[in-house]
Amino acid sequence: MITLIRNARVLSPEPLGIRDVLIAGDRIAAIENQVELAGNSVEFIDAEGRWLMPGFVDALTHPCGGGGEGGFGNRTRELEAGDFVAGGVTTPVGALGTDAVTRSLEVLYGQVMKLRSRGLSARMFSGSYRVPPNTLTGDVVRDLVLIEPVIGVGELAISDHRSSHPSAEELRRVASDVHLGGTLSGKGGTLLLHLGDGNERLDLVEDILASSDLPRRLFYPTHCNRNPGLLVQAMEHAKKGGFIDFTVSTTPELIAAGEVPALEALRSSIEAGAPRENLTLSSDAGGSLPNYVDGELKGLAEARPSALLDLLREAVSSQDEAPADVIAALTRNPAEALQLARKGRIEPGADADLLLLDPLATQLTDVFCLGRRLMRDGQILTT
Repeated sequence: MITLIRNARVLSPEPLGIRDVLIAGDRIAAIENQVELAGNSVEFIDAEGRWLMPGFVDALTHPCGGGGEGGFGNRTRELEAGDFVAGGVTTPVGALGTDAVTRSLEVLYGQVMKLRSRGLSARMFSGSYRVPPNTLTGDVVRDLVLIEPVIGVGELAISDHRSSHPSAEELRRVASDVHLGGTLSGKGGTLLLHLGDGNERLDLVEDILASSDLPRRLFYPTHCNRNPGLLVQAMEHAKKGGFIDFTVSTTPELIAAGEVPALEALRSSIEAGAPRENLTLSSDAGGSLPNYVDGELKGLAEARPSALLDLLREAVSSQDEAPADVIAALTRNPAEALQLARKGRIEPGADADLLLLDPLATQLTDVFCLGRRLMRDGQILTT
């Protein structure tokens, strides 16, 4: 399949101006001022007036659902490909969370493969909140080497009353296995860390880095905007070369309890000197958003993939130009954090994961993943 997108304002995520973009198969073949091409086998799209940007790389999703906190009645539903497409997510990365009993890695793997069959470029983490991490093969290293969609372990919980409260030695062992598995498989390997409201924050990570030769980029903490104190410490992790992730999905109760809105956290981090390229945004889609008061569960909400597109709309409404830092934090930066070399950018040889967006209405009109069209003129083409 050959597709030529003409007259698009290309955000790579850096602005490239008005360009023609040629898609051949599952890759971007060319980006030129003008591409001359003819033939009945070519699909032409006139994108005049629209933005063309990479598909969102969502580093933390729960495609087989989450919840269960407070009882089975609080379990959230499975997410379908159409949920992600509607939110502009072409690379969802699935994880288990609190519940790794009634939500198993086998179920997560099946859901990830279902999303792939529907056209998405889905990935997954082994493990869950707890240590030792549960696996598909019985071993973290084997999961990374033998199970193609597995790119690391996560979301392993620290500094949270629901975690296993791992010791430095236990967490170092998991990180070492992720690093070895990533090295042997060529995937890089990522340890996605769930950060709670505990006073330990990232202290455990700093202890491990001070006493080992593990690379800082291996440790990828999420929910870093949970409270102002954690945000400040996370900024230091980024300044030292690590990636940090801000959760976009939230509730008024969480904001009232001290959570920093993701857009504010992103901008504050940049102003504080954290490297722009080390800051990412994720949705936590499919997961539950619990409201705990003094350790007691008071209610739950469900996170959605559309939160990322909603945040982009908020950023666009506050400035005249395309919000380059926000787009990078949704695309290139998480791809770098997860070491997905062909994701999150528009350049020759990159995967053809693309979004066409009407900037006036801040609405998606078309979505491509690996060259396959999953949305056409606002209509989702997959389920």
